[in-house]
Amino acid sequence: MTSEPTGTQAIDRAAQLLCSVVEAVHPPSVGELAARAGLPKSTTSRLIGALERQGLVQRLGERGRLHPGPVLLRFATGDASSALLELAAPSLRRLAESSGETVNLAIPGPLGVEHLAQEDTAHIVGVANWVGRRVPLHVAANGKVFLAYGAPLLAPLDRLTPRTIVDPARLDAELARVRARGYATSIDELEHGLSALAAPVFGPDGDAFAALSISGPSARLTSERITSLAPLLIEESNKLAQRLGHREHARGAA
Repeated sequence: MTSEPTGTQAIDRAAQLLCSVVEAVHPPSVGELAARAGLPKSTTSRLIGALERQGLVQRLGERGRLHPGPVLLRFATGDASSALLELAAPSLRRLAESSGETVNLAIPGPLGVEHLAQEDTAHIVGVANWVGRRVPLHVAANGKVFLAYGAPLLAPLDRLTPRTIVDPARLDAELARVRARGYATSIDELEHGLSALAAPVFGPDGDAFAALSISGPSARLTSERITSLAPLLIEESNKLAQRLGHREHARGAA
């Protein structure tokens, strides 16, 4: 059996695993990576865990298959990151023009939602720059989208701060509603007076690796307005998914 890696050997093996994830045609599992690298699954899992904590890889989907992480997506040039931002730009603009509110593109990160791009609201009240900001998954609309479609809630619910603590059964029920209707909402959860709705952007392999969201003051983004904007948001999310190579669009507002 291969011995446990230490020092430089561990760095080399972690780098090898990272390269395997980035270069894979189809997102691999931990077991598949272990077999390819000739490493024990337990060793591979620990090395992947270290890469995941640094945002270099991320597990998406119900089976937790491995994808390049938000750090690579955010800072890489001339690759999937720039392609994603370029392909998302028309949807961001259309949603901003139609809603008059702030529209964001986000991906799941190891410590919360990572915002990649934004189209600003046409209103004076509600302008805020979310790009580069990280927010907890379970109190943000786009974060709930990622949780609903397989992203792990890394912090146990009983260790979250009192302001953000939630009931696991209630959260599970809400995530089931997200999957049923195709979008998530956050009403006065991340911040009092702020509301948002978000829909998943599915990649070629069916994982929700990004989300589009509309956010604004709760006084403007009422429940009735959220309901009216949801079909448009889902439509644009599906268009972006199609541009990214996803072909199955059975999910939608219900």
